[in-house]
Amino acid sequence: MESSNNNNEDMVVTPWEVKGKVDYERLIRDFGTQSITPELLKKVEKITGKLHPQLKRHIFFSHRDLDTVLNLYDKGTKFVLYTGRGPSGPVHIGHLIPWIFTLHLQKKFGVRLYFQMTDDEKFLIDDKIDLQDTKKYSYENALDLIALGFKPEDTFIIYDVEDIDLLYDIALEVAKRITYSTAKASFGFKDNTNIGWIFWPAIQAVPCFIHKKLTGENLPALIPAAIDQDPYWRVTRDIAQKLGYFKPAQIHCRFLPGLGTGGKMSASKPETSIFTHDKPEIVKRKIWNAYTGGKPTAAEQRKTGANPSICSIYQYFFYLFEEDDKKLDVRLNKCRKGEILCGECKKELVQRLNMFLREHQEKREKAKDVIEQYHIKR
Repeated sequence: MESSNNNNEDMVVTPWEVKGKVDYERLIRDFGTQSITPELLKKVEKITGKLHPQLKRHIFFSHRDLDTVLNLYDKGTKFVLYTGRGPSGPVHIGHLIPWIFTLHLQKKFGVRLYFQMTDDEKFLIDDKIDLQDTKKYSYENALDLIALGFKPEDTFIIYDVEDIDLLYDIALEVAKRITYSTAKASFGFKDNTNIGWIFWPAIQAVPCFIHKKLTGENLPALIPAAIDQDPYWRVTRDIAQKLGYFKPAQIHCRFLPGLGTGGKMSASKPETSIFTHDKPEIVKRKIWNAYTGGKPTAAEQRKTGANPSICSIYQYFFYLFEEDDKKLDVRLNKCRKGEILCGECKKELVQRLNMFLREHQEKREKAKDVIEQYHIKR
């Protein structure tokens, strides 16, 4: 979808492009999703014992049928998790946000995860990338997933090109029931859109239903993902029950902003993104060059305070690097009052980021020895 915001900058949110200042309340209205209410959070907390920071801070802010999945769970019907990655480059911190939450859900609910590497999609939509590129990135991106702590006994990575024999029959069942007019309206396909791209949403739908094929057990799927992927699940939900499956449920997260003046973190703007392979000196340079809500001089900031709401550095603490809500509030208030300067926050974030990345990169190396254990055996 596209719209204009108060900054006269177009907001674009599609499965292939996100730019401009994102109005999440408008996305809820335009996409027809539901806000995550306090009552729904209480239901999650009752089951999990404690709310994850991404829920408490409304980083996950919208859903489809999360309440239905929780009600079924209460009655003894489990669910499976499904999310994925379009392997067109290295992983950055923004990609990790929903994966970290997915791991939390997996542990708390004791459920399987099907993780789809959409290497075929990236080949079809990007003229600059070939199948050898997507194969390489699929492998590299899978290492990042495993490094977060997912276990092979309940985590199954699907590589679309390699595993197409596993996917194709269900994809055909899906494709047969979605008309071109529906796909065109949902995705904005043009006359010059290649026919592979037009068919591809049927493949994206398959992991919603694959658990039954593999185990014989018909369970609903819950998809934690950024809201730009919502159009895929809308068309999938329309045909799910016709095929004898549950409608896939979703829980949508916000985008981690980039280190520039606006917009989500994007691999196409490497200087505004922190990648999992970045070295300490690169992290330091990017953070020290980041856009903040500070004032031109330290004296002015100490006098009038800064604006954390537009500060990319504060967002890193908010999204990932400060789990303690009280400490986060202290930082927020000190920033507004001018009691802390941008340089202090940048220095602390560099330290936390580099500690996180050092541990992540070590785990990533170890993941090379076990990656094959995550492939679906058949």
